Amino acid sequence: MVSSDSDQVLIVAGEASGDLHGGHLVRALKAQHPQLQFEGVGGKHMQDAGVSTLYDISRMGGMGIFEFVNSLWHHLEIYRRLSREIAKGKYRAAILINYPFFNLKLAKVCKQWNCPALFYISPQVWASRKGRVNTIRETVSKMYVILPFEEEIFRQAKVDVEYLGHPFIDIVRPQVSREEAFNEFGLDPAVKTVSLLPGSRRSEVNYLLDDMVDAARIIQKELGQCQFLLPVADSIDPEWIRQKLGENPLGIKMLTGRNYDVMNCSDALIMASGSSTLEAGLFTVPMVIIYKVHPLTYFIARFLTHITHFGLINIVAGEEVVPELLNEQVTAERIATEALRVLKDPEQARAVKERLQQVRESLGSPGVVARIARSMAESMNLSPNS
Repeated sequence: MVSSDSDQVLIVAGEASGDLHGGHLVRALKAQHPQLQFEGVGGKHMQDAGVSTLYDISRMGGMGIFEFVNSLWHHLEIYRRLSREIAKGKYRAAILINYPFFNLKLAKVCKQWNCPALFYISPQVWASRKGRVNTIRETVSKMYVILPFEEEIFRQAKVDVEYLGHPFIDIVRPQVSREEAFNEFGLDPAVKTVSLLPGSRRSEVNYLLDDMVDAARIIQKELGQCQFLLPVADSIDPEWIRQKLGENPLGIKMLTGRNYDVMNCSDALIMASGSSTLEAGLFTVPMVIIYKVHPLTYFIARFLTHITHFGLINIVAGEEVVPELLNEQVTAERIATEALRVLKDPEQARAVKERLQQVRESLGSPGVVARIARSMAESMNLSPNS
């Protein structure tokens, strides 16, 4: 039986985006309830927020079914340990951040031992595996969704659900102004800036970076002048990226931990699909979204998914605001062609930016993370002044 008097909270993220959200959420919860202590699975953002990480996310994330299997034994080790800790009644509650492969199984353990499971950031049941809604209804104490259309999906399935806005509204801010970033990064404001964002996982970088660099060569040749940035995710070793770039004849500038400043000073982005496309959309920067997965993963996904778009910014918009290229479509030529549409046509770029601004306005008002923290505290039976 879980102890409702415990100040310990389990929090589990399985990839970089979950770690980012987890870090901000923990800070908000601690600001409201300083006595809370957090431990679990996360990365740098959660560690910086004070989470005692039993396991780091560096070996967690995978791009698909077959990639996930490669790290299965590591996941089993984590699952068994966390299950034992939950069974001891150690935690007041468990906050499970997306990562449904793992966290929905952990939610079943929480249900078994009467530990409230607060699920933050829904699995994409609207895209595939709709049967997960039943698992969520049976095992999750409360679902906190961050996309406006998700609330009604879960409400109809009789899941306790709440939508309080998207946390990116609070989180996505540059450290410096656009002008300051240009000076700091050594950029020429008169020259187009294109940024390459190959993802936060080694597998993504392996699949995508070479095509991005080849596309950059074509763009450079077409424009005559162009400057390129490559922000490196905290979960990736910068030296490994340097080795992959080799002699780097394009002079691609690598930056660590500056994604938002990079986005804010870019004229176009070439980026891996994922939550970062929504981050970029909040800066209203035109982008080309690309993705590759294992061929067998892709083959299976074509039969299991039920969506028209795979880029999150387009999913939220309900239409293809920015181009998407998947698997065999991902070639240097196609990427460059799509990027050059906005780089060479100011009217096209303006139209894309205006539509992205509309998407931004649909995601709520500031104060999202604090609102979610207050609601979670209520779910953990914490009084406002405790």
